[in-house]
Amino acid sequence: MALVAYRNVLRSTRLAFSGDMELIRAARIEARNAFRKNGALTAADPQLGPAIAHAEEVAKILRENVVQGKLDESGKYKLRIHEHTERGDNDTIKMPSGQKVVVDGKKCSDK
Repeated sequence: MALVAYRNVLRSTRLAFSGDMELIRAARIEARNAFRKNGALTAADPQLGPAIAHAEEVAKILRENVVQGKLDESGKYKLRIHEHTERGDNDTIKMPSGQKVVVDGKKCSDK
C-alpha cells in the first residue's frame, strides 16, 4: 500500500509540475523525505493507515488542484489545465443575495 501511495505521489508531481524539472525534483525530494520519515512503520502499526491516506490526499491535491501558470509575451498568465484538473461550477461558494460570507465567525466587513 505504501509503495502504491508513493508512486501516486511521484506521478502526481510529474503531472502537476510538467516541464519544470527543478520543481519536480524538489517535490520528489520532499516526498522521499516524508516517506523515509515513516519508513519504520510496520503493517501492524496504527499510524500506517493515516500516513498512507495523507500521501494519497497529497497526490490527489497535486493532480486535481495544482495548475501551472506561465507568463506569455502579452504579459498575461496562461494556465495549464489538464484532464485531471478539478473543474467546479462554484455552487458551494455562491451566496443568496444579501448574505455575506462568514469565516471563523467574522464577516468580510469586520476588521
